[in-house]
Order: sequence, then C-alpha cells, then structure tokens
Amino acid sequence: MPTYQIDPAHSRVGFATRHMTVSVIRGHFREFKGTVTTADDDAASAQVQLTVQVASIDTGIEARDNHLRGDDYFAVEKYPELRFKSTGITPAGGGRFRVTGDLTIRDTTKPVTLEAELGGPIQDPFGNTRVGITLTGTISRKEWGLTANPTIESGGPVIADEVKLEVETEFTKVKEEASVS
Repeated sequence: MPTYQIDPAHSRVGFATRHMTVSVIRGHFREFKGTVTTADDDAASAQVQLTVQVASIDTGIEARDNHLRGDDYFAVEKYPELRFKSTGITPAGGGRFRVTGDLTIRDTTKPVTLEAELGGPIQDPFGNTRVGITLTGTISRKEWGLTANPTIESGGPVIADEVKLEVETEFTKVKEEASVS
C-alpha cells in the first residue's frame, strides 16, 4: 500500500477563533508529523494520521502562547500531543472529500468530520510524487476540556468556544524499497 509522508516545510497546521467577539486570532503549530496510506493511490481508501506537538503552538504573542500551553488550555506537560486519525473518507465531488476521524486533545477523543480538498498527485522536479490535502472544520474547544472562559465586560467570551481548523498539507510518496534477489 502506498504511503505518503507529510512535508513539514510545505505544510501548516493552524486554527482561528474569535477574540473578544470583535476580531479573529490565528495560530499554528510548528511541530507535527503525519502519514497518508492508501490502497493503490485511491483517495477514498486513504488512512490519514496526524500528530501535533502542542508545545509548538505559535499565535505570534509569546505570553498568549505560554498561557495556551498551561493548565487552563492544553496542559502540554501532561498532554504533549494532539492526534487525528481518520476513520472514513467519502467523496464529495470535484476533488473534495469528507473525512471523518477521531481527534484527541488532552486525552479526550471525539469524532469529527472535516472537509478536504485534494491537490495532485504530481511529479516534482526531483522525481517525487506529491499530493496536497487541505482540511477544514470547526470544533467546540470545550468538548475537549479547553474550558477556560473569561468574559469581557459586555458579557461575551474573551476567546470563543468555536475554533476553526485550517490544515494545509503537502505529502511526498515514500519510495518503495527495491527487492534484492
């Protein structure tokens, strides 16, 4: 079965959420790894796995990142990884798919459905086969134990419960070892 390895230099695992009800903050994780395994390069048969090192969170503001790493949110010392493992892929037409899977944050695993768009496969100038996969979806952070919920004076949350997942990935096909006779 063909296997594709994520190319972290050409990938981004990101998120966005509303801040104080008036703006959007975005962030990403700098350290992650992932694979896609398929039966005969058939996208609908793919198994997707992604592991993120939560301590690598980066929103562009160090104090906020440190707060997100702490017990109010990700508790990275106790729960260093965020994981996604697909359980099914359904074609949605036009190179799009619905990917269902299990998302684990803080040792809480819940099913999610993500929208996926497939790019490729293509041959790069170095003879490698590459595919691009963009995954998007929305989760409730509170369902995974990210429950800190300070409010502003007008009563709205400082950080919204709804978090948009924005994952843009590029995978390179792992070359099969030539058999030695």
